[in-house]
Amino acid sequence: MGCQKTEQLQKWIEKVSSYTEKGKVATYIPALGEADPNTLAIAIYEGPNQCFSAGNVSETFTLQSISKVLTLALALMDKGEDFVFQKVGMEPTGDPFNSISKLETSVPSKPLNPMINAGALAVTNLLPGQTNDEKLSRLIGFIQKLTGNHDITYNERVAQSEFETADLNRSLAYFMKQHGVIEGDVNELLALYTKQCAIELNCHDLAKIGWVLANKGIDPLSGEIIVPFDVARIVKTFMVTCGMYNASGEFAIKVGIPAKSGVSGGILGSVPHGMGIGIYGPALDEKGNSIAGIKLLELLAKEMKLSIF
Repeated sequence: MGCQKTEQLQKWIEKVSSYTEKGKVATYIPALGEADPNTLAIAIYEGPNQCFSAGNVSETFTLQSISKVLTLALALMDKGEDFVFQKVGMEPTGDPFNSISKLETSVPSKPLNPMINAGALAVTNLLPGQTNDEKLSRLIGFIQKLTGNHDITYNERVAQSEFETADLNRSLAYFMKQHGVIEGDVNELLALYTKQCAIELNCHDLAKIGWVLANKGIDPLSGEIIVPFDVARIVKTFMVTCGMYNASGEFAIKVGIPAKSGVSGGILGSVPHGMGIGIYGPALDEKGNSIAGIKLLELLAKEMKLSIF
């Protein structure tokens, strides 16, 4: 089912679209640098036959850091809360998402949370499966189930572009391997992580994921529980405290919903017991968040009184 275009959402997009001029696309991953910075789209999913949109919601983009929410959910479902949090902490950080400094000063040397790159690498290392192909297949299958879209796969070109420029992430992984946080071959882990980040979908898919997380992990069509209640609760809490990189505190005040961004320009929003939101706007602010996407969410939260606080 497609989304119904609405005039109100289109007006809100037009109101904030000028912010795209103040942002820049992510060029440190070369394939992402080709995105059109003027793009802005939104889908809102409120249950079966209730999807509303504006902008080009069928345009696909890669998950990037939004994938951290989904790998965390899968790792928690497979390994359990106690095991996962032996490897990664639960605390927000004021540092950039790719910083290594806290790893050096923390005792033990585990990442502060699963939403920074070091934490995401530690979680990806826990994904179920014997081989990278098995692990990736399990993750993509999970995302296909969350979205109801069985055509979802990963973008090989973006994954390769990320793998070739992932020296900082390699450094994080080698540091954690030295301290026993991760196991196995670092380049194998990076190959899986870059493919995970390159999983490709659209705003409608993202909005459906947001709805499932918002509504006790339940599939909107079948009523099946895709994500156990406690797992959905944990990942939404991380989205609130750490989901928007080191702008998460300001975002909580100005918007106040669980959300996770990625440097492709995607934003996943999940209003507890309410709507799922998918936004795409590749022009980023200095923190790595979609600059117009955040403004759109601020407007949406204010007009629709969405804040959970």
